[in-house]
Formats: sequence, C-alpha cells, structure tokens
Amino acid sequence: SVEELRSYLENKKADFELIKQDKPILSAKDAEGYYEVEKSAPTFILDSEDGLIACIVSISRGRLNFEEMKKKFGYTKLKMADRNKIEKITGYKVGSIPPIGHELPCIFDDKLLNFNYVYAGTGDELITLKINPNDIKRLNKVISCLS
Repeated sequence: SVEELRSYLENKKADFELIKQDKPILSAKDAEGYYEVEKSAPTFILDSEDGLIACIVSISRGRLNFEEMKKKFGYTKLKMADRNKIEKITGYKVGSIPPIGHELPCIFDDKLLNFNYVYAGTGDELITLKINPNDIKRLNKVISCLS
C-alpha cells in the first residue's frame, strides 16, 4: 500500500514526497500538467530465464531494445512480462508499479541520476512518488545498469 511505501521510505531515510493528483496517471501523456514528464521513471517488469526483473528507466530512453539488452546483460530470454503474472507476483497493476518495494532484482537506468528528483508510481494511480534517483538505486537489488 502507499502507507507501507511511505513508512518504508521514511525508515530508510529516503528523500521523497508523495503527490496526490485528481486523475489517474498511467502514462507520460497523463502526467502532463502534473510534473516534468522528462523526469518520469517508469518501472517495467520484464520476464527472463531467471524470472521477473524490474527495469527502472528514464522515459527519455524511449522503447526498450530487448535484443540489445539481452546481449549487454547476457540473457537468452528477455521480454515484457505478462500483465496477469506481474499483478499476481508483485501485487501491482501495470502502469502504477513503484520503483521500490517489489522485491525484484533490478536493472537501473543511470540516466536518472542526472536529475535531483524523478517521478514514479506508488501502486495507487492517484498518487505519484517524487524521489531522489540515488535512493531508488540504493534501495533496490540492482543487478545491472543502463548507461
């Protein structure tokens, strides 16, 4: 829940803020008018031969290139995970997955470190997480980085 996320981030001394909005934000287009969209940090859940992986990326990266990522990170299988599988394993719906608290190994986009704060999901479509990207990296089990 958002309260569990808040408590976790407070206990870990993260630099963050929870921002309420009056309409759901499920895409970059939805975020326009609420915050600087170029600072969006969506969390995608990928399926690999090792299981699910969270991929936290800068929206400026555009579409993920799975062939390139497979070569770079040594996977033979890497694709977007099935929505139902994501929800069953993480408890979150696609579009509002937080970058922290999913307990999955993580690929982190170092481009996010160019910002003082980034904006991400909380598990609640009406609440956005504003957080220092260094805290996202620090509080995850990062197995690889995009640069």
